[in-house]
Amino acid sequence: MTETVRKPRGRLFFANPGPTNIPDSILHAVAHPSIDYNSADFMAVYQNCVAGMKRLLKTRQDVIFYTGSGHAAWEASLVNLFSAGDLLLVPEIGIFSQGWGKMARDLGLRTRILESDWRHGADIAAVRAALAADTAHAIKAVCAVHNETSTGVMLHPADIRAALDDTGHPALLLVDTISSLGSIDFRFDEWGVDCAVGGSQKGLMLPTGLAFTGVSAKALAAHAGSTLPKSYLHWSNMLSRPHRSFIGTAPTSLFYGLRESLRLLLEEEGLEHVFARHARLAEAVRGCVQRWSRNDGPQLFCTNPARCSGSVTAVLMPPGHDAEAVRRTALDRYNVALGTGLGALAGRVFRIGHMGDLNEPMILGTLAVVEMALRRNGVPHGAGGVEAAMEALAGG
Repeated sequence: MTETVRKPRGRLFFANPGPTNIPDSILHAVAHPSIDYNSADFMAVYQNCVAGMKRLLKTRQDVIFYTGSGHAAWEASLVNLFSAGDLLLVPEIGIFSQGWGKMARDLGLRTRILESDWRHGADIAAVRAALAADTAHAIKAVCAVHNETSTGVMLHPADIRAALDDTGHPALLLVDTISSLGSIDFRFDEWGVDCAVGGSQKGLMLPTGLAFTGVSAKALAAHAGSTLPKSYLHWSNMLSRPHRSFIGTAPTSLFYGLRESLRLLLEEEGLEHVFARHARLAEAVRGCVQRWSRNDGPQLFCTNPARCSGSVTAVLMPPGHDAEAVRRTALDRYNVALGTGLGALAGRVFRIGHMGDLNEPMILGTLAVVEMALRRNGVPHGAGGVEAAMEALAGG
């Protein structure tokens, strides 16, 4: 007889790596009445958000906003900077670096994908070698994903900048910050980034629907020569408008939410404390999974400690066991939502998000539920995972 599983009571524990939990104060801020987006009142809110985003990106250069998800900012970065047939270098560390490259090809650009072991991360020596060999400077940009949500592996933009500088290569540096900004330190100006791509629904703790790019003066100069078709995402059209963003109506409610998000990050908690909290929670999650890995249990997907993400951990299941079964048990029985495995990792990996509005009890509750789900699904694992996380957090 099939066991009936009733919907669990209590609040959903949302441990998905995007979208993320939205703080109550942001939900209240977003619930703002409609307002004329050209009014002085809204322009004050908008300018406050621009200034705050520059502080978050650590830049003095332009920030351009779009109505859309991070994919809209991906497309804006490509159509505004390049012309048909331009060549981009893409270090591959997971599904989203693949996706940015595919979008470039769909738009008529050429890509050179630097494949790597996704569990270890892209080889910077291979990036440097590709740039050094390109004496004709055919490569117009390096497109790097700072934090790969599908694998829990990072690629440090400072390393890419060093490779560009060491080889004297003039290519632009484009960085996807979608699952890093507001969770992991990012330094646009210091690292010589030319275009940073971001979205609202992860470290910024907002609903999906607001995307942005940070844009350097070098990138704006390249934009002047770009010939790919563009209209709604055309920077020149946007920069001539009062907001220096948007073609059409601005999503005013999301800016009230963004103002509150930036207040929480920059003022109430402070960026250094935000980054330290994410690092502490990430270390606890990894400590737990490492304990589970005993007895031929689940393992950290990331095998390079220097590259393991501060905002999401991917957990690789032992052979013969289904990650989706563990996810379903966690959600249906215990009301905990985990991230699914994406693409080639479907069924092999589940993901624990530890970015945005999270604290120690939420992480410990999530890990305890995962451990129960492993037991219910007969997945071998070492004992004491939650205790290991507690030890890490108690000493942090």
